[in-house]
Amino acid sequence: MTTRGTKVRLATRGSDLALRQAGEVKAALEDRRFEVELVEVETTGDEIRDELIHRLGKTGAFVRSLDEKVLSGELDGAIHSMKDMPTEHPDELIVAAIPERASANDVLVTPDGKALEDLPEGATVGTSSLRRKAQLLNSRPDLTVEPLRGNVDTRAEKLLAPALQREHEARTEAEKEKKANEQIARKGHKKEYEGEFDRTVEEWFDDLAEIERRAMEREVETEYDAIVLAQAGLERSGLAHHLEYVELPPGEFVPAPGQGALAVTSLDDDLAGDLNTVLDHPRTRVETTVERTVLAELGGGCVAPIGVHALIQGENVHVDVQVFSQDGTEKIAATRDLPVENHVAAAKELAAELRERGAAELVEAARRDEPEEEGKRE
Repeated sequence: MTTRGTKVRLATRGSDLALRQAGEVKAALEDRRFEVELVEVETTGDEIRDELIHRLGKTGAFVRSLDEKVLSGELDGAIHSMKDMPTEHPDELIVAAIPERASANDVLVTPDGKALEDLPEGATVGTSSLRRKAQLLNSRPDLTVEPLRGNVDTRAEKLLAPALQREHEARTEAEKEKKANEQIARKGHKKEYEGEFDRTVEEWFDDLAEIERRAMEREVETEYDAIVLAQAGLERSGLAHHLEYVELPPGEFVPAPGQGALAVTSLDDDLAGDLNTVLDHPRTRVETTVERTVLAELGGGCVAPIGVHALIQGENVHVDVQVFSQDGTEKIAATRDLPVENHVAAAKELAAELRERGAAELVEAARRDEPEEEGKRE
C-alpha cells in the first residue's frame, strides 16, 4: 500500500465540468492525506468539435487519451465520466474506484420551466444523444429533435440566447423611444412614454447571470424550445440555480448506463487498492456494473438508443431497460428485480432475454445506419 503524503497524478479532461468532477475526487483523496495533482489532457473528443457525441463515444474518444497516459506510466490514474467509457478496455487497466453516484436522471431545460407535455406542437428540442432523441420522439412524435453539441455551459447558452437577444433588442428600442419622448416633452409637448420596462438596459444587463451574459453574445444557428441534459452535469457545473428545468420521469426516460457516475482507472497495483479504499462506493459499483453488463451484452455501445438504470433495493437490484429504434417508433423494454448476490450473471440473462425479444435487431439496425467511415475512426 502507498503511504500518506504520496503524490498521485491523475488525468482529467480540461472542460469545466470534468475539472469540477475531478476536483471531487481530488478533495476526497486529500482528506486522506494524499497529495494530488490533476493533469489536463486533451482528448480526441475535445479535438474533433464537429462530430455528434454518440459517434465520438463509440470509439472512447473522451476516454482513450487519458488512459494512454496511465498505460505509459506518465500518470498514475485517470478520472472519467462513466457513461463515456467503452464497455471494453485494456487488460492492464482496472476501474479502481467508482465514487458514490450523483443523480442519474435527465432533465428538460427550457427558458421558462415548461414540462415536456407543455411544449408547443412541433417544438425544437436539442440533444446529440441517440437515446434521448428516441425517447423524446417516442413520447412526443411531433417534436423536432435537433443536434446539440458542446459542454453544459455551451448548450445552456444556445438555449437561452434567442429569447435574451430578443428581450435586449426590445428593451433597447423601448429605451430609445423613451429618450425621444423625453426630448419632445422638454420642447413643451405633453406626450409621455408608455413603455413596459421599468429598468434601463444597463440595469437589466447588470442583473443577468454570467451564463445569460455569455448567451447574449452567442450567434444563434438553431432556436431551441428546450434541451435535455443530465441532472448530474447540471448540478456539478453549478448551473442548476440559473436555469429553469424539470426532471424527466426515469421510468419513461431511462438514463444511459453509468450516467451520473465517475470512474477512476489505474494499473492493477498498490495505488489501485488505495483508490478503491478511499473512493469506491460499493452500492454504486454494483448498480453501474449491472447497467454496463446489460449494455455490453446487448452490444449497443454508443451506436444504439439504449437506456439502463439499476437501483439496489434490499437484496435485489431493480433494473429498467429500454432499447429503441432510432426514430423512437419501436421499443423493447423490461423491468426486473435481480438478486444482488449474483448480479452480473442475472444482468447477462436479462440482456439475453431482451435480445431474443427483438433488441438485437434494433441494435443491428442502428449499426447499419451508421456511416461506414465512422467505424474506422481512431
